[in-house]
Parts: sequence; C-alpha cells; structure tokens
Amino acid sequence: MWYSFVDVEIHLENIVKNFLFLQESCSSLVPVIKADAYGHGLIPVARALTHAGAKAFAVGSVEEGVALRLMPFEGDIISLLGPVEQRDFKLICEYNIIPFVYHFEQIENLGEIAKRQCPVALKFDTGMARLGFTEKDIPRIIDKLRFYSNLELKIVASHLALADSVENDFVLEQVKRFNNICQMLTQAGFKFKKSLANSAGILAWPETYYDFARPGIALYGGNPFWGTNWQEKGVSLRPAMKVRAPLVNVRSLSKGETISYGRTFRAPSDMKVGIVAVGYADNYSRSLSNKGWVVIKDKRCPIIGRVCMQMMAVDITGIQSIERGDMAYLLGGRNVSILPEELAEWWNTISYEVFCVLGQNNRIYV
Repeated sequence: MWYSFVDVEIHLENIVKNFLFLQESCSSLVPVIKADAYGHGLIPVARALTHAGAKAFAVGSVEEGVALRLMPFEGDIISLLGPVEQRDFKLICEYNIIPFVYHFEQIENLGEIAKRQCPVALKFDTGMARLGFTEKDIPRIIDKLRFYSNLELKIVASHLALADSVENDFVLEQVKRFNNICQMLTQAGFKFKKSLANSAGILAWPETYYDFARPGIALYGGNPFWGTNWQEKGVSLRPAMKVRAPLVNVRSLSKGETISYGRTFRAPSDMKVGIVAVGYADNYSRSLSNKGWVVIKDKRCPIIGRVCMQMMAVDITGIQSIERGDMAYLLGGRNVSILPEELAEWWNTISYEVFCVLGQNNRIYV
C-alpha cells in the first residue's frame, strides 16, 4: 500500500470560470475531460460543468464514457480514441456513446454489432498524422455508411496540429483541407456537425469554430500561448490545481556543506534548509533537482540537491517563523504562485503532463 503526503487541491469554480470565459468567444463547447479530466477528476469536473451548462463531453476512452453515463449524464458523450478493445464496440452501443472512428475495421465492427441506430464521429487527418481518414478515403467511407444503415454520421472532426503557434499558416491550411472534406460528404447527402477547434483555436482562430469546439487545457487554466507574443490571449484563464506537501524537517547547513545524494549542492554560505515530503514516487520529477522552486509562506524557495523518492531539500534562508508542518506549494500557492507553465518549463515538459501526473496524488476539492 502506497501513501503519499502530497495533497492536490482542485478548485472546481476556476474550471467553471474558464468554461464561461471560453464561451464568450465560442458559444458551443464540448469540454474535453479525457485522462481523468487532465488529472482533475472526471466525475467531479463533469458535475461542475454540467451545472454550468455543458450539454456534451469528450472523453479519452469508452470506459471513461461509461463512467460518465453512469454519473448519470444524459447528454452526448464522445470517445476521442473510439473503440480500441473488442469489448468497446458493445459498450458504445449499450451506453449510447459516440465514438471517433478512424479506420474501416471500426466502421465494419460497429455496423455488424449495432442492433439499433448508432451515431458515429468520423475523425479525419488534416495534418496531425496520428489518427484519421484522409480525403482519398471518402468514396469508400460513403459506401460503408450507405451499406451500414444502422450507423448515423453525426460528427466530422479533425485536430489542429499547430494552433498554439503565433501566426501559423498551417492552421489555415488545415481549415482548407477540413472544408474540402466536409464539402465532399455534404455533397454525398450526409448531414453532420463539424468540429476542429481546440483551446488554442478558441482563443485565437475563429476560422476553426464550426459547430462546436473542444477545449481541453484551457479549461484547467493552462495557457496554450504561454511564452509567445499571444500570451495575453490566455491571461484570463485561472489554474484549477494546486499541489502542496509538508515540511518534515528544518535544519541548518553550514558554508561548504553538501546535501543529499551525489553531493550535487554545496552551501555557498550558512543556510537554513527545509526538507519537503515529496519526491519522484509522488510523480514530482527528479529532473527538478537543483533547478525547481516551491512557495512557502508566500516566498519562492529554490530546490537544492537532488529530488529523492519521497523527499527533497529547499533553501528557506530568511523566512521567519518556519517550522515542521508548514506547507510547500509545488504548484499554485496563495498570494504567490508557481504557474503550471513555469513548473513545466523547469521540468522540460508541458503543463498537460504536469496536471496529469501530479493529479494522480490525493485530490481535495475546495
């Protein structure tokens, strides 16, 4: 049995505020709550957004879709990875989940299994090159959908590859390709909703809105334009996750003394050091050794030495009245905060990973 001393505060009201803020630009949103709502908790986030007016959700797997349906939730549920395992096909039909389909075997399996009308979403590759049909597949798609009359084409979607880059022509190229695909299917007599925009698309590319957008990272307060000239477009987003761990020891370190494994940090002068009960076992990366920061009593404190399995040291020199049990904020804070993009930069990753991995610790909804 594993016990972590790390607490993850989830501020659901901030997720709701971000949802309403994004709606000011694009009124029709399908919140993306895949991967356990980016580490924020699938069901609590879905409940909060349902109360805020969300009518549909996008999840990362059929299993997540089933959990959402049993919440219960009566609106549309879109499974972005569609059916992956064989059992998924029956679950899609049983729980009325709309799957993204992106290869012909999925269409055929659903067509054979579905005993009643089954809605599907066609995923097209317009430049992401991960999943999706291409324009040349459309004649065969049309034949398959006409053959399997129990399949209803409800959504046509694609995904933006570079929307978070400033003034990128490739976004408009993807729009052009997507328009061509939709036109071909419309001319074949199909009626469907179109979806292309992600968080960055909502904030900067109105050409990508179509019938509904699929916000992900922005819902949780991540700014897709962090570090670019368009950073201001996401400045109103409010991070919903704070991560904290307690100090378990406070001690002095004399000039010239080293600390922790490998003796990678040597005190340049007499210092006061705090030992924080967090480490890579809590999904706090060892790569933050000697370069990350935390916030204690509204002061930024640098990590010194290596991040260990369940402990790390921070420089608390100059902070008054500090003692064991005081909280170190690894993400967020009270009056002074560690932003998700900052932590991601020190970690050499992106805020998406920060949320997903740290969110696996003990969550507290406040």
